[in-house]
Amino acid sequence: MFPHHREREQPIFSARAHVFQIDPATKRNWIPASKHAVTVSFFYDANRNVYRIISVGGTKAIINCSITPSMTFTKTSQKFGQWADSRANTVYGLGFATEQQLHQFSDKFKEVKDAARLAREKSQDKELANTALNIAAPQDLSDELQSPPVMCVNGPEDKLFRSQSADITLSSEKERIKKMLSEGSICEMNLEAELFTLQDSNTKLVAALHEANANVEQWKKQLAAYQEETDRLREQVSQVAELEAHGGQGPSDLLKDELTQSLEELEALLKAKDEEIHILQNKKVEYHEMEHDRDEAIHRLRETEMRNAEMERRIQNTEQTLSNSLEDRDRMDSEIQRAIEILDIKIFDLNDLRQSLVKLIDK
Repeated sequence: MFPHHREREQPIFSARAHVFQIDPATKRNWIPASKHAVTVSFFYDANRNVYRIISVGGTKAIINCSITPSMTFTKTSQKFGQWADSRANTVYGLGFATEQQLHQFSDKFKEVKDAARLAREKSQDKELANTALNIAAPQDLSDELQSPPVMCVNGPEDKLFRSQSADITLSSEKERIKKMLSEGSICEMNLEAELFTLQDSNTKLVAALHEANANVEQWKKQLAAYQEETDRLREQVSQVAELEAHGGQGPSDLLKDELTQSLEELEALLKAKDEEIHILQNKKVEYHEMEHDRDEAIHRLRETEMRNAEMERRIQNTEQTLSNSLEDRDRMDSEIQRAIEILDIKIFDLNDLRQSLVKLIDK
C-alpha cells in the first residue's frame, strides 16, 4: 500500500552562479547555459534517499544532476568550479561572484557526496540481506506454487482461466500506478524548484523596494526644498528686473550673476532628481511584474497539489480494487480446491461402485 502523503524533495542549500556546459564537439570550450546568474540548489529526496543539484532557468531545468560518490567538484580558479556528470555525458561549470561563495558550494558538494556514499552503502547492505533471504526462500515458494491437478470439469477450468486473467490485470494496474506516481513527482519537483527560485528573487526585490521607497521619500523632501529655493531665487531675479526697469538702484551685476548661476544649478539638480525618481518608478513596475509572476507560480503549484491529491485518491481507489481482486482470487482458489476434493471423492466412490458391479457380475 502506498502512503497517503508522500514526502517532497526539500532544498538544503542554494547559491547564485552563472551556469556553463562543456562544448560536446570540442570538449574544451564552455557554452553558457544561462544569460545571467541563476539559483543553483541542492535537493534531498527522503523517499529515495537521493541527493540532486537542480537549477531552473525560465521554464526549463538547466541542471538536473543526481549526486554519486564518484563525483568530484574541482576549483579551476578563484571564482570558478566544475564537475562531470557521466549520466548526462557532460561537464557543468559554475561561475560565482565571490571566492567565498565558491568555497561554500564546494564544501556543501563534498558534504552531500559523503552523505550519498553512506546512503549507497546502506542500500547495498540491505540488498545483500534481501539476497540472502531470497536464496533460502525458493524451495518454500516452489512448494507453494505447485498447482493442483486440473480435472476435466468445465467449472474449475473456467475459474482457473479467470484467475490468470486477474493476475494480468493486476500487473497492468501496478505498472499504471508507478507511471502516475513518477509523472506527478517530476512535475511537483520542477514547480517546487521554480517556486524556491522565485521566493529567493522576491526577498531580494522586497529589500530593494524598501530601500528605494526610503530614498524616494528623502528625495521628495529635497526636491520640495530645492523648489522653494528656486521660487525664492526667481522672485529675487524678478524683483531685480523690476528695479532695473524703473531705473531704481538695484543690486550690483555681480549679485545678479550669482543669483542666475544658483538658479541654473538648482534647475539642473531638479532635472537630475526627476530622472532618478523616474528610474525608481520603473523599478517599482518591474517589481510588480515579478510579484505577478510569483503569484502565477504559486497558483500553478497549488493546482499541481490539487492534481496530486486527486491522483492519490485514484491510487487509493485502485489499491482498494487491487485488494478486492486479490481477495476474489483467493476465494476462487479455495473454491477450486474444494471442487477438486469433491471430484476426488466422487471418483473414488465411482471406482468402488465399479468394483462392486464387477464382483456382482462375476458371481
